[in-house]
This record gives sequence, C-alpha cells and structure tokens, in this order.
Amino acid sequence: MRILHFGIGNFHRAHQAWYTQDANRRTGSVWRITSVSLRHPDLRDRLRGVGFRYTLRILGPDGVRDTAMAVHDDILFAPEDPQAVIACLAEGDTRIVTVTVTEKGYCLTGAGLDLDHPDISADLRSGAPRSLVGLLAAGLRARAATGQPLTVISCDNLPDNSATLKAAIEAFLAAQGHDILAYLDKSVRFANTMVDRITPATTEALRTTLAEPEPVATEAFSDWVIEDNFATPIPDWAGSGATITADVAPYELRKLWLLNGAHSFLAYAGLNAGHALVSDAVGDPALASAMGDLMRAAAAVLPAGLRQDAEDYIAALLARFANPNIEHRLAQIAQDGSLKLPVRILAPRRARAAAGLDTAAHDRAITEWVRFLRAAHVAQAPLNDPRGAALGVAAAQGGAQGALSDLALGLALLGETGGAGPKAAR
Repeated sequence: MRILHFGIGNFHRAHQAWYTQDANRRTGSVWRITSVSLRHPDLRDRLRGVGFRYTLRILGPDGVRDTAMAVHDDILFAPEDPQAVIACLAEGDTRIVTVTVTEKGYCLTGAGLDLDHPDISADLRSGAPRSLVGLLAAGLRARAATGQPLTVISCDNLPDNSATLKAAIEAFLAAQGHDILAYLDKSVRFANTMVDRITPATTEALRTTLAEPEPVATEAFSDWVIEDNFATPIPDWAGSGATITADVAPYELRKLWLLNGAHSFLAYAGLNAGHALVSDAVGDPALASAMGDLMRAAAAVLPAGLRQDAEDYIAALLARFANPNIEHRLAQIAQDGSLKLPVRILAPRRARAAAGLDTAAHDRAITEWVRFLRAAHVAQAPLNDPRGAALGVAAAQGGAQGALSDLALGLALLGETGGAGPKAAR
C-alpha cells in the first residue's frame, strides 16, 4: 500500500516517514512512501543512488540515537513529469496523500485560493500542472473515474489545514469547469492534523559525520494529532504515538499560537540581536523573558480547556528550544513571515484585543519583524518571502520612527486594519 507525499523536506523525513516506518516495524505492514518534489530535483538526485535511504539522527538533550530510514521507494520531480504524479495519485494502490509544502505552497489569499497566483493561473490553462493544488485536482479527477477512495492529510501549519486544502481544490476545479464534488463527498476524506517536531536543515558537518548525502537531524520529542476522518486504511500511527481524535482544533491552536508564535518572535528578535541559532537566542535572558511573555499572553486567550496546562506546555517548549544539540537556525524559521505571522501572531493578538487585554507582547513580535525586514533591505540581503523585495522596500521607507511607527507599518504590511490594541497596564 502506498502513501503519496507532497513536499520531500526534512520535516516529512523526520516525522510522517518515521511514524510510518515504525508502524511497519511493529505490525509487519508494508506501507511505502512515494514522494513528490515540486520545486527542485536535487534531493531526488542525491538519494536515488542510495535507494532513497537515509539516517535519521535523533538528538535528545542527553544523547544521540541513529535510525536507518528505508520507507521511501521513489521521489517524483513534478516539473519533469507531472503525468507520473497524476498517474500515481490515480492508482488504486495509493491509499493516502500527505502534504508538507509550507504555507506558501497552497497559493492562498485571505479569501481562499488565489486564482491569480502565477502557478494557479498557469495550471488552469495547462494540461501539465505544477502547483500542489493543480496536481491534486488533476489526480483526483483521474481517480474519480474509478471511484477509488482516498484519504488526504495536510501536515502544514495552517488552521483547518486539510479542510483548507479541500476548499482550494474545489475552487480550482470550479474555475476549470469540472464537477467531481459527488466523488469527493462520497469517497475522499480530508483529515486535519497538528504536527510537531523541531527539525533543522541538514548541515555539511552531519553529512560528513554520517558519510551519506542527505541525513536528517531532529529532536527526540514528536507529536502528531490526526482527525478521525479516513476513507481508507491507514498505518498504525497511533501505536507509534500519534493521537487520533474527533477534534484537532484545540491542539492546533495551542501549537500555532505558542510554539510557532514563539518561534517566529525568536527568529526576528534573535536575528536582530545578532544570534544565529534558536538555542543561542533562548540563552539571551531578555529574549527568553519576552518570549515567555508572548506565550503566556497567547495562552490566556486559548480555549478554557487548554489554559490549565499552559504553564507545563510553555516550560516544555523552553526546554526543547534550549536543547544545545539542535542547531536550528533562526534564518530558517524567519522565512515566509508575511504568510506565517497572520496565523501565529495576528490571530492571538486579535483574540486579546477582543477580550480587552493588552497586545504589547504580540505588538513587539510585529515590530521585530519590521526591523528584520528593514535590516535585510539595508544590507541588500535576499528576503525569503513571497513578497520579499516589496516588504523590504516598504520597511525601509517607513523609517525607524519608534515602536508605534514600526507597529503601524507592520500591521499595514500584514493587511491588519484594526490598528494598535489596548496598551499594557503600567
């Protein structure tokens, strides 16, 4: 049985692949993963010669454990042969689709699918799609002809991630004039998830140490919460530690607002302060204190059932961030801020403002982002963001006129019209 995975990055290889291989090991099942690269063939080319095998190095605070990973059978490079991807999705042996393409891979606007996005508009006119949504729409159309069921599981940091993906696919199909809604409603399930495992980029030092082309390093902690919404069999992920539940939303919200929100704050504030790694920034007492303020501010507006354990969750996050064996670069987290901050920072900020609470901690995160943009522009450093160049120019033109000015500018750049929230009590 096959899982077709879109987005063959380190997180997938440390997370969903690990859960699947462990389930195979425990149960004797033979689930295999065929992955799809949407942008670059490099990883496919480097892993092909070693049978798509690699070492997963698990870095605990007190030691290291290596696991030989051999659950992938192929990596398809979509721009090279989109029809091979579509055919694989349509095959009856493919039971599950999983996705880790980051927020920008969904081609969304605030209102849903961006039909004017260059990849989407090109796919609407072409028989050779290149976007995630275009490829899935084409594959589902081919699969609808046979009526085979399918389970689709997004593992990206988006609220209602799989439901959001389903809505994007339906919008794409409607724009093309294709109607397979009856098939989707009857035979395809989109299961929302929450995923968590800190996984940095692979370093040359790790490649040299393990003498292989693409090993992956990750932390010992791992979490996967999956909505109980399946149209097909799935591996025994639960036996490997995943949680299957009727409602993912509370877990998802806590992770986005506390872990991801803190990560984004730390990335911009840490880089602005001259730090390179998460562990270095957490070791800065002023930044660690500000990050704790941010997490507690977000925790105060979580659903009531999650607030009572918030301090334990925050303490665990601080310990994970401080793990000296994880070389998690702040620059990696800082990518795509214009897409990440609305979910990670603006959403809890709105919740606090609506409750009449001060927004100072989240306001600082926004101003740190603006200062990061300005510094990158001044240094003529590339900004890894869909709106990179324009954001840098806007931040520089805004000028350094104090926190309020940077806050107002940041809110405008993020499309937030509510303005500054209540001030902190003094």
